[in-house]
Amino acid sequence: MPGGAMTGITDQLIDFKSYSVDGAARDMMRLSLFDWAACGIAGADDPEFTGFRTAMIAQGGVAEVTVLGGGAVPAANAALINGTLSHALDFDDTHFAHIGHPSVAVVPAALALAEQQNLDFETFLEAALIGVEASIHVGLWLGRDHYEVGFHQTATAGAFGATLAAARLLRLSPDQTRHALGLCASLASGVKAQFGTGGKPLNAGLAARSGVEAGLWAQSGVTAAADGLAGPLGFGATHHGAGDTSSLATLGQAPWQILSISHKFHACCHGLHATLDALSSITVAPQSIEKIEIKTHPRWMSVCNKPDPETGLAAKFSYRHTAAMALLGKSTAQREMFTDTLATDPELRAMRQKVSVEADAQLSEMQAEVAITLNTGETLRVAHDLAAPITLEQRKEKLRAKAAGLLGETRAYPLWQSVQDGDMAGFTAALRGSERG
Repeated sequence: MPGGAMTGITDQLIDFKSYSVDGAARDMMRLSLFDWAACGIAGADDPEFTGFRTAMIAQGGVAEVTVLGGGAVPAANAALINGTLSHALDFDDTHFAHIGHPSVAVVPAALALAEQQNLDFETFLEAALIGVEASIHVGLWLGRDHYEVGFHQTATAGAFGATLAAARLLRLSPDQTRHALGLCASLASGVKAQFGTGGKPLNAGLAARSGVEAGLWAQSGVTAAADGLAGPLGFGATHHGAGDTSSLATLGQAPWQILSISHKFHACCHGLHATLDALSSITVAPQSIEKIEIKTHPRWMSVCNKPDPETGLAAKFSYRHTAAMALLGKSTAQREMFTDTLATDPELRAMRQKVSVEADAQLSEMQAEVAITLNTGETLRVAHDLAAPITLEQRKEKLRAKAAGLLGETRAYPLWQSVQDGDMAGFTAALRGSERG
């Protein structure tokens, strides 16, 4: 790829760092902060990461930033812990334009530096919004080949978004911001091979920590390549980046990309959600089912098509298993339904043997079609498109119900109120929950 083919994005990100935020985008970011926090508080109890959380807190250091579930650690480690825990359940928001989870990479970095710098909630929210929007645009700039070859956009594009959020909160100069983005080019990483393992949530945590460290290092005077993101031998050129500048003309303009963010209402990979929403529209007796045929976009075939998962975590990436859950009346909205025991449940295993999954390039990444053939010979056909409009008020109610299901209303309500009121002390208190140290 020619050395000059991918220039421009770094300068635009540097300018975007200081933008005023859009009102509608700000409203959506507030909802994503609430959703991120609910997922993170619940994720703090995930047994996969109990030892990780304890070990990271035990490293000690200045107790300056809140850790999900209780305790406080230095800023960079807090970003790592909170990014990992908030993605532990794989229940956080997604943006389909680049197939990434923006909040889990950006919000923990923004929270770490906002708390370290003793900044108010609205300043924190604005920086998170700038970072989330930037991460989506970096993801679009990198393009789908970057994702298809095996890089995890949540971690790669997300690290640059986290860095820009950090640059805003640290009030870095344009030159310092350039160095921060260049340093991030040496930090950003994450591969899709981790999907279905604890390595996937850790990808998000590492991205958040990278953003904090790149910002702090640049502030301290560390320099980097003039364009480590888009220059020759930079991140894009060495990580299968397409250098697609088409979206950059709209960076910071309405409608912001965050307005098309998707929040999860099933506790599994977002690629499965269109299928599950389609199945939720029908009622059929399980014993009458002969076979289930699912059609989905080809991209999901290598992401969430594990045919015979043996763990609860792997089950979150399985069309066959989650379809079987839905048809047998086992709620995919409840995280406690994704267990190792249920992954090997005989009834679920028998049902998932009836499920086949086929790629259909005519469908978008947000669409799915399902055909259920009954033993009478009748075929039921259902479909769903996740891009179907949902009002802000409907989204609020669905997210509040989701949080109540994750945390219980007594914990979810104070969290909701703190986000609505812009109460930083109340927000961090809700994140801590019961202090476990």
